[in-house]
Amino acid sequence: MWWRNRNVLLILSLILALPAGQAAPYLEPLVLPALGLVMTLALLEVSGEIFRSAKNLVWPVVVGLALNFGLNGGLVLGLSTWLSAREEFFTGFVLIAAVPPAVAVVPFTALLHGDRTFSFLATIGGYLAALALTPLLAVGLLGTAFIHPFRIFKILFLLILLPLLVSRLLRRAGLAPRLEPWKGALTNWSFALITYTIVGLNRDLFLGQPLALVSPIVIALLSTFVLGEVIFRAARLWGIRKDLAVSLVLLGTLKNAALAGGLALNLFNQQTAVPATVCAIFLIIYFIWLSFWHGTKQEGGG
Repeated sequence: MWWRNRNVLLILSLILALPAGQAAPYLEPLVLPALGLVMTLALLEVSGEIFRSAKNLVWPVVVGLALNFGLNGGLVLGLSTWLSAREEFFTGFVLIAAVPPAVAVVPFTALLHGDRTFSFLATIGGYLAALALTPLLAVGLLGTAFIHPFRIFKILFLLILLPLLVSRLLRRAGLAPRLEPWKGALTNWSFALITYTIVGLNRDLFLGQPLALVSPIVIALLSTFVLGEVIFRAARLWGIRKDLAVSLVLLGTLKNAALAGGLALNLFNQQTAVPATVCAIFLIIYFIWLSFWHGTKQEGGG
């Protein structure tokens, strides 16, 4: 049925948000709970056994940091130095390079049938490392110490630690199997709400200043579509299994644009938040493309 089909819902929400995004400001308070919900549902199938071996924890964290901060962050910084004529845009891309992976890496991994455990451990490692890396990168590149660790702690708690705790309680209570028939629909509608809200909140920017967005769009395109394809092909060439390759692609292409945008708005101005806005929307478009490209089976879809 179309109303449960992930790709149909995402495309419709993306299309509707531009001409009819007036409801986005009213839906904005629901974005964080919606993302927390999909995170909880994605973690239901992650076994608690993964935390018992230090060896199992180290490798995903190291690889995740190398891909997200090293490869993706380095590419974004290099491209922004070359392509960003506006100082505000360069500052915005520095913030993107400095923030940890998108929290959506884990639920996206689940929807694309990637290695959930690997993505989860790498994401946790990315946020713990970001408590030190994000301020250090910002200070080193912008010369200003302005990113308070509390912002990262808040995201770490609300979108990773709390969903993990709730998912463990649901597993212990034996409720995980009962939620299985509803997981697909809840996840798909949550992502549709998030997509509509993000695009709707920034519709004026996209409709009113299209030429100003050329360089941010080029950088977002190269750091998602192009970089993701390079990572996937390299992983498959090296004999890495497909589910792990999917996780590597997501870790190497998805940054927490929402955090970068929030920092930009609170510490600089709306122009500085433009790169984060463009990247957030490209994250959605990129995920829709990945869903089709990899021919994934739609959860709860028709």
